[in-house]
Amino acid sequence: MTKVAQQTIAAADLPERGQPLAGGTFVTRYWLNGEERALVLLDDELTGVWGEYGLNVPGAKSYSAGEANTRAMAEAGSEVAVKALELGAHIPSHLEGALLMSAKADGLVTLRDDRWHWLSTQYSAYSAYGVDFVDGWLTSGVKDLERLVRPVRSLPIR
Repeated sequence: MTKVAQQTIAAADLPERGQPLAGGTFVTRYWLNGEERALVLLDDELTGVWGEYGLNVPGAKSYSAGEANTRAMAEAGSEVAVKALELGAHIPSHLEGALLMSAKADGLVTLRDDRWHWLSTQYSAYSAYGVDFVDGWLTSGVKDLERLVRPVRSLPIR
């Protein structure tokens, strides 16, 4: 069952970075498709494969729009994407992964650094991007490897 999550936030209601917001921790403000947004890291931790090796998912190639990527992944059969969407969240994009690493480096969030985490940005039909939160390495990995996912929410700021 999909959780109903907070949909928007007023700029005046934003907490300090690293503080609770919308069922998670407020990471930062950023711009996506001409709209200012608040990135929220959930505490949930998922594991799974990105998707089917050799299957191109054209709708999952955005370096910035994690929610659109995650929806395309789910439509292509990705179980971990479906789980993230059921939480009212999505798998971070390449950009959102970098913002999470910045928040970790600033001491605002805790992210496991003993395993790679999937990002929702597809690299090719055979691989997708992942991030290592030890030092922020972004690389591509074979889609049928099991990795961690830390879902995020991206709320429009009004």
